Amino acid sequence: MNFKKFACFVCLFYLILSSCHRQNDNEDRTVFRYNESAGITSLDPAFAKDQANIWACNQLYNSLVQLDSQLNILPCLATSWTISENGKVYRFILADSVYFHNTEFYQFPDNKRKMVAEDVVYSFNRIVDKSVASPGAWVFNMVEQDKNGKYAFIALNDSTIEIHLKENFPPFLGLLSMQYCSVVPHEVVEKYGKDFRKYPVGTGPFQFKTWAEGVKLVMLKNPDYFEKDDKGERLPYLDAVSVSFIIDKQSVFMEFVKGNLDFMSGLDASYKDELLTQDGELNPLYKKRIYMLSMPYLNTEYLGFLMDKKDKNNPLLIKEIRQAINYGFDRKKMLRFLRSNIGVAGIHGIIPYGMPPYDTNAAYGYDYNPKKALALLEKAGYPNGKNLPPIKLYVTENYMDITQYIAHELEQIGIHIEMNKLQPAILRQFISQSQIPFFRGSWIADYPDAENYLSLFYSKNFCPNGPNYTHYSNPHFDKLYQLSQSSTDEEMRMKYYRQMDSLMMNDAPVVILYYDRVLRFVQNNVEGMENNSMNLLTLKRVRKKQHQP
Repeated sequence: MNFKKFACFVCLFYLILSSCHRQNDNEDRTVFRYNESAGITSLDPAFAKDQANIWACNQLYNSLVQLDSQLNILPCLATSWTISENGKVYRFILADSVYFHNTEFYQFPDNKRKMVAEDVVYSFNRIVDKSVASPGAWVFNMVEQDKNGKYAFIALNDSTIEIHLKENFPPFLGLLSMQYCSVVPHEVVEKYGKDFRKYPVGTGPFQFKTWAEGVKLVMLKNPDYFEKDDKGERLPYLDAVSVSFIIDKQSVFMEFVKGNLDFMSGLDASYKDELLTQDGELNPLYKKRIYMLSMPYLNTEYLGFLMDKKDKNNPLLIKEIRQAINYGFDRKKMLRFLRSNIGVAGIHGIIPYGMPPYDTNAAYGYDYNPKKALALLEKAGYPNGKNLPPIKLYVTENYMDITQYIAHELEQIGIHIEMNKLQPAILRQFISQSQIPFFRGSWIADYPDAENYLSLFYSKNFCPNGPNYTHYSNPHFDKLYQLSQSSTDEEMRMKYYRQMDSLMMNDAPVVILYYDRVLRFVQNNVEGMENNSMNLLTLKRVRKKQHQP
């Protein structure tokens, strides 16, 4: 941004502060407002696949367990649990006096309907029901089934449920914290059918009020919510949550600056340089009005190679070419100039910074080394890139700046990259159908275990039925993966994870770009806003004070 443009922006900023009043001055100040540019497609937790849906569902529903800001697994609908010695049987004791949201649908005193173990069984069976077609059905892949295909979700009584697994799977408890595993009332789902997506009922801290799709979603405080704070005060503190759906990111930023939004997540190029310094710190101009929360994000950004050997003329099937691309650009410079140092250079493996067993001293991965890249090109039979055909890379608009930087860097060592821009939905479709040889991807943790990342390279997880989009296959990797999942020794599992990460990176089915950071910008009158490395929005402990004049 040039000086004149920046000066104009500063003037506009102060003009807004001095002459504009909040549009909602007469409204209750305990209404928490945020924007969702991507839009919400469903309020049914069975379809809580995208962040926008997940954030809304996290206010409306609960699962058996939940994650705190450090991703520790804590009780929620279940007050306690036990796991059998062989790791196959999970028994949960449910909290007492948990009620579904008050609705005229219920014909009970005060319209209250207590949640019981059969509701958990129903909710989990619904996720695996093929007629529902929930994208979260994979969560229960490890659950035992009988010869008729019935899953081993067992209500022993109203307050106790057991889940039986086929074999030991240590990440399973973390999976149960996902919004897919939320508990819903069968009678409401059966009444509304597919329309349950817009008439949600759960047990969460907020309950549904109204949703004009693409305009506004309003959720009100659940007066009967079962969780309390350390002082015995019933959660949540806020009276309501209001979600808007402004698409233009610059407009969202201006609404936030004016105080019409209480919270904003992430960065957009349209306002990055105004909001942050070159070192990634909050611009001092804003510190009197807002604060910034930042921590490692369990999100690995990468470029992926399709490893199918159908096209024998594809130079990307040559390991040395893939390794040369990995060595051929400076990730640290890329972050400094294009992301204001937001993130950590991806010089190690797929496991992101902030998740065990990530190791800053790991002896595997790729840092900038053009000499090694040139040597690898020569070994592959393309000295200085001579006779190497152009390599097509498929990306979305949001990543053009980063991939253009990479292309420019690789051009210096003789690797010519041709950019192909696609709409996000089309790119995802092509990747899932294994139709493109080189693509930009990212993986945000579904649950807090490194297995979630390493499963991307397990040969039995080939897409479209699994997340192995590169179709990477290595028998040694598969063996280590299986050993890690059968082990109940946490230290040994971490050892297996590092070995898998190292082995996969040597084969180079991906180019790790960077490990992301969660950035949250919050108005100074908002307290209790937590940050977490899965970027999950939890509002039940947030308070909002009236702005001081």
